[in-house]
Amino acid sequence: QVQLVESGGGLVQPGGSLRLSCAASLSNFGIYAMGWYRQAPGKQRELIAAITSGGTTSHVDSVKGRFTISRDNAKSTLYLQMNSLKPEDTAVYYCNRAPLAAVPSRSWGQGTQVTVSS
Repeated sequence: QVQLVESGGGLVQPGGSLRLSCAASLSNFGIYAMGWYRQAPGKQRELIAAITSGGTTSHVDSVKGRFTISRDNAKSTLYLQMNSLKPEDTAVYYCNRAPLAAVPSRSWGQGTQVTVSS
């Protein structure tokens, strides 16, 4: 059974930084592409950053240059470094396999809330 625990969210002022972590109890974590998703109020959950098993990364345009996804396969942990945060980054952030079609059923964690506000 997949268990994903996100942490590191909080309240931050515009321009600030946060580092999110995702501890994954996922067999053979290192072989899977993983991603960070976010869901803002009233919006659908979207994939914003992904990393392949080999470490190749991709980021959506809205976070490119500000957010960086990384992984530590030895620790089965996924990270998201978020810099230059904007109010529109306010959302609940989740980790899971990428892309969305690869997400196992009933595998979403509770997420971590990120609020960007002055």
